[in-house]
Amino acid sequence: MKLSSRSLSAAVTAQLAVAVFSFASAAQTTKTPPPAAKQPAHEHEGIEETPTNLKVLPKDFTGEQVHQIMHKWEAQLGVKCSTCHAADPKLKGPNGRPRLNFADDSKEEKRNARVMYQMTEDINKNYVARIENSGDPVTCGTCHRGHLDPEPFKAPKEEHDHDRPDGPPPAGQKPTQPQ
Repeated sequence: MKLSSRSLSAAVTAQLAVAVFSFASAAQTTKTPPPAAKQPAHEHEGIEETPTNLKVLPKDFTGEQVHQIMHKWEAQLGVKCSTCHAADPKLKGPNGRPRLNFADDSKEEKRNARVMYQMTEDINKNYVARIENSGDPVTCGTCHRGHLDPEPFKAPKEEHDHDRPDGPPPAGQKPTQPQ
């Protein structure tokens, strides 16, 4: 049986089509495992979602804005996120440890942080802003300077001339004459 060039060409084309279709079908039916879900590199990655439970920060802040403020506070207070935020044993981080529940209000430190934030905002708005050329605003770091509890202020010891009182003499006494 002799094939004409036209029928030979049609047969080759048909075989080629069957081969391509078979290859495409096999590729579709071979299930490749889906790529593994990307695990965050650290526990904070991916928390930039819309924040919830904002009570003193502006409600329209994005997750990124809140995250930036929290990192500033961490540095100014010398603390970690877990100082104010409670761990949620139901949510596991990439390291297998519980993730922090940022909306939870159970820790006293978080409540204190809100009060302190309101205090600094009040100082800046109602006092610092009233002083011309007052410079930098008050922040957590103004008092805390990298410590959770601010270090008590101790006035430097100065040498005083105790023989010469500052200011006018008490009523009825004559000023002391310099020697």
